[in-house]
Amino acid sequence: EEIARLLTNHKRSVLHPTPLIVRMPIKTKLTEALGIEHPLIQGGMHFVGYAEMAAAVSNGGGLGTITALTQPNAEALRKEIRKCKALTKKPFAVNLTLLPVVTAPDYGSFAKVIVEEGVKIVETAGRNPKKFIKFFKENGCYVIHKCVAIRHALTAQRLGADMISMDGFECGGHPGEEDIGNWILLAQAARKLKIPFVASGGCANGAQLAAALALGAEGMNMGTRFMATKEAPIRPEIKKALVEGDERATTLVMRSVGNTERVYKNSAAEKVREIEAENPGDFMAFRHLVRGENYRKSFQETGDTKSSVWSCGQSMALIDSVPSCKELVSLGFSYLFLSSFLLF
Repeated sequence: EEIARLLTNHKRSVLHPTPLIVRMPIKTKLTEALGIEHPLIQGGMHFVGYAEMAAAVSNGGGLGTITALTQPNAEALRKEIRKCKALTKKPFAVNLTLLPVVTAPDYGSFAKVIVEEGVKIVETAGRNPKKFIKFFKENGCYVIHKCVAIRHALTAQRLGADMISMDGFECGGHPGEEDIGNWILLAQAARKLKIPFVASGGCANGAQLAAALALGAEGMNMGTRFMATKEAPIRPEIKKALVEGDERATTLVMRSVGNTERVYKNSAAEKVREIEAENPGDFMAFRHLVRGENYRKSFQETGDTKSSVWSCGQSMALIDSVPSCKELVSLGFSYLFLSSFLLF
């Protein structure tokens, strides 16, 4: 009603449109279910999703997320959760990603600590989540499952997930093997799913949030965009690369082993691609180049953008500044902006 009143009273000109800004807090099923101010989630990110990052996003009005597997073991995760509790009194989540690795972590012990520490929001992702969705639901958690395909989202819905994070091919990290972008995924999710969903992958600004809401999403999940914030616990050289990069600054590795990852396009990533072309399917041939420790050092010690294979998404094309998390969330996304030159 407020939007209609302002539009009716506002003088519009086709030749010389005057922007009309309508400032209204956005309430969605996401904000209401989780008790957050703005429909924005900071997704799980390896070597980025620490307590300080999660707390900064939550304190800014979004949902911050600790990445469980960034911690070396379950007890270290317990300490990180407690640290986050000391930094914010607002809701935050923990991400638990199930991916094919040479030596699998003890996922069960991580899940147990999440529950024992009273975390009530969990972002699951990866393969075969049945056991963990069941476990978290039995312990009173709200489960957001990240999917890259509608068929996976339908499975997660059947398994009891509360919400889906629909992750398009534009995303950083693991976009799956089906190569479907958000323009199709979100429209399909609105048609096929009975539970709410948020947009994820390639997300970075308020215009995209408005588009996601129009397509039926209840909010937006961002990873790469939150890497380029003041509180992100990574070297400034990495943030600078994200600001300077464009939509062509990523590439795909590990396609030949069925574990595709979107990463920053640099000499290390190109070397992996060369090895894969010569030895398709031979993970051990390039394993030394994709070790997580390599990009932990780049993120936290050296700031070298070229010597490791590190995840980021095509949304870097839309990043042109390094604000605080509060500035990004509460100023950049807290209101729905409508302009008078749009045709209604």
